[in-house]
Formats: sequence, C-alpha cells, structure tokens
Amino acid sequence: MKLKNVCKSYKKKGKNISVLQDLSYSFRLGKLYAIFGESGSGKTTLIHILGLLEKVTSGSYIFDKVDVTKLNRKELISLRKNNIGYVSQSMDLNDYLNSLENVLLPMLVNSDISKDERTIIAKKLLKKFGLEKRMNHYPKELSGGEKQRVCIARALANRPKYLLCDEPTSSLDKRNTIKVFQLLKDLSQEGLCVIVVSHDEKVFDYADYCLELKDGKLIEVSNVSKR
Repeated sequence: MKLKNVCKSYKKKGKNISVLQDLSYSFRLGKLYAIFGESGSGKTTLIHILGLLEKVTSGSYIFDKVDVTKLNRKELISLRKNNIGYVSQSMDLNDYLNSLENVLLPMLVNSDISKDERTIIAKKLLKKFGLEKRMNHYPKELSGGEKQRVCIARALANRPKYLLCDEPTSSLDKRNTIKVFQLLKDLSQEGLCVIVVSHDEKVFDYADYCLELKDGKLIEVSNVSKR
C-alpha cells in the first residue's frame, strides 16, 4: 500500500473541509502499524481510503502496483474482497448466525474458495484463535473478547494480505485488549500488513511503527509509549 500526495476533502454547507493534506506513506507486509491522533483528525477517513471504501480527492493510491484511483466500482470491490480484511469497533456479527456461520459468511461470495474448503478454513481460524469450543455459540453467548476474535477470524476468511482495524479494543477490558493486540502482532509476524487505529496506548507495545495523524499528515513517532 502506497499513498502519494493524497488529499481528501468534503463539502459541508458550501465550504470545503480538508481532512487529509498531501499525505504520503508506504505500508509493508509483515509489519504492524499503530495510528493515533485526536478525535476528528481523519483516522477513520484514512482507514476507509486504505480499505477502498472511499476515494481520494487528489493524489494516488498504489495497491500492489495498481493505481486504485483509476479503477471502477466493480474492480474496487474485487480488489477489496480478495486482499483486505476489516475489523471495526462495533463487533458487527450477525446475531442469527453462530460463530462458524459468521466466519463462513464472507466466503459465500468468493468463487475462488470451494464449498468444502470454506468450512475447513473457518474451523481452522476459530481453532487458531482459541474458539474451537465456541463454534456453535451465537454472539449473545460470547464474551466481548470472544466476539472480537470471531470478527478477526471473519476478516481473515478470504485470506487477505492486509488487515485494517478501527478501534478494535474500544469495548474490551485490559485482559482481552492484550489478547487482541498480541493476536494482531502474531498475524503481522506471519506476513500480514496489520494497520490499527486506536486510542489505547497499549498498542504501541506491539507496533513496529507508531504513526500520528496530525494536520492531515502521517508522522512517524518514536518512544510513543512514553508520551
């Protein structure tokens, strides 16, 4: 993922509101990036751009040597489906599906994965995250930490290269927060590019790079845990 001179602005009541300004940064596989910043600094907008949910106003976004600013909607959906996993703070699992079915869900629209293979992948992911005894449990029967781990498993179902997490521990206690951050760190060490937006300073202990979004730009910060 490579952003070059990216600007993002919105029209509000006839005025042009600038969120990202001439932002340039490259994200590499096998690394965990922690992004922090004040409320309203544009963190969620940045995650949406990286996740191909929003387009840049100007500049370029190179994804695996492809300039996504030149792709149509169908091409963007295909690129996102096959390469990007997304975890939100809302833990938006389907309440009417059990854990296994929730993880299977994104694979139902992926013709590259056979029906038999889907179940194998889902079970392996749940087992990997310590949820083998929760496969048949519904969201209301799971703890907050368990639900978030199901969400991460679901985000990985289509075997993406990039995992984007928007405040993934905001509703978790300290013990489960540490579990989730360690899980994300392990995934980055397995080769994924993991990008985490978080207000929780604990993420800095697991990140390879800590980035502050300030004045519309990303700034690498050292010794961030001592701030």
